Amino acid sequence: MSQFALHLAAFVLAVCLLVAVHEFGHFWVARRLGFKVLRFSVGFGRPLWTRVGKVDGTEFVLAAVPLGGYVKMLDEREGPVAAAELPRAFNRRPPWQRIAVLLAGPAFNFIFAIVLLTGMLLVSGSTEIRPVLGPVAAQSRAALAGVRAGEEIIGVNGKPVASERAVWVAVLDGITGHGPLQLQLRDASGQVHTASIEMGTGAQRRALTEPATLLAGLGLRFQEPNIPAVLGTVDAGGPAALAGLQPGDTLLSINGEPLKDFLALVALVRAHPDQNLNVRYRRQGVEATTRIAVGSVLQDGQRIGRIRVTPAHVDGYPPGMLRHITLGPLGALSGAVREAWNMTAFQARMLWRMLAGDVSVKNLSGPLTIAQLAGDSAAAGPGAFLEFLVLISLALGFMNLLPIPVLDGGQVIMQIIEWLKGSPLSERAQLAGQQMGIALVVLLLSVALYNDIARQFG
Repeated sequence: MSQFALHLAAFVLAVCLLVAVHEFGHFWVARRLGFKVLRFSVGFGRPLWTRVGKVDGTEFVLAAVPLGGYVKMLDEREGPVAAAELPRAFNRRPPWQRIAVLLAGPAFNFIFAIVLLTGMLLVSGSTEIRPVLGPVAAQSRAALAGVRAGEEIIGVNGKPVASERAVWVAVLDGITGHGPLQLQLRDASGQVHTASIEMGTGAQRRALTEPATLLAGLGLRFQEPNIPAVLGTVDAGGPAALAGLQPGDTLLSINGEPLKDFLALVALVRAHPDQNLNVRYRRQGVEATTRIAVGSVLQDGQRIGRIRVTPAHVDGYPPGMLRHITLGPLGALSGAVREAWNMTAFQARMLWRMLAGDVSVKNLSGPLTIAQLAGDSAAAGPGAFLEFLVLISLALGFMNLLPIPVLDGGQVIMQIIEWLKGSPLSERAQLAGQQMGIALVVLLLSVALYNDIARQFG
């Protein structure tokens, strides 16, 4: 399967699955509360497949455009309703029931993510990488603050951290605040000290929140595992394969520069897009030289080199770098709930700070980036694709709770207002709300799509 086909197939599968979960939440609760459901559709546009259910004659539809879905209920505002059916119309049901139906879609996305996370934790347990630092860039903010290679970050702004991921989240939280970033560090001898990193102006802080710049912008990188420069896979038709390289080859040098590991190979190739490189390699004890015409791709607006190979194996982190915990059913469930809450709360903080101008809007992603992530995760294996589904399901649930009239959260607000005032909102007020909601959604999608295009085409 070509890379484009893989990305497209993974994207369509993810969207259809998560939309089906979301809409099933609305459908299931509506049915339980006595609403009449006319149609359950995954996708928009021309129906590709239709089935009429035995209960209420509900139409179940798979449509041609897999970028959303909807549940259509009986509603007087959308057409005449027979007198016998009036009690089952959406607009005639009690406000609390309408609110329950609206909240059910996002709730099912959260439940789906928690179920997936629970299963993953039961099967694989929880593995954390200790946040031990690798080389610190000379004259960087971190170096000037006294941060040294080999130290372990144990706290950020007074908050304890125990993994690389926790450090990343805490640092992002810290730099979007005020004052210096305080890192609590422990060296190999057990001595603990605090480094105070000056963050500069608001614009400088915001620049650090742009994609792929956070830790590198501070001069930090984590200690990485030892990955020998031995080829594991060589994509057929790729630059390395065309140059005659094969799986199992050990790459020794590029343009005369020795390669100490696979990461050095990646760095050199990335720095030479669309150029020719002389590569010395060893195969079955015999050394030889070949010339590779490096390909290129656009990543975050930069053109980087690629030769389409992967490493043979990873020797692993030094002893004690990994913490692995095996979890039982209750531990897996509680861990999944906690992780889902933390990720959703993080999304909320970042969106608020983006609106406040503290976080770069370049972090908004649209369908092109999501499709790329879907394809990359699918190529990496079932575990990575399931992690992608968890993240997108949580994001879909969270975004639909935003108080924008055309989204579930906005509709809930309107139902609450109607409940409090004791009568429906006027058609003028509803129309104004819908128009404002559509404008906000179009604005968000436009920014996200612009970011996608900027990442792909620079």
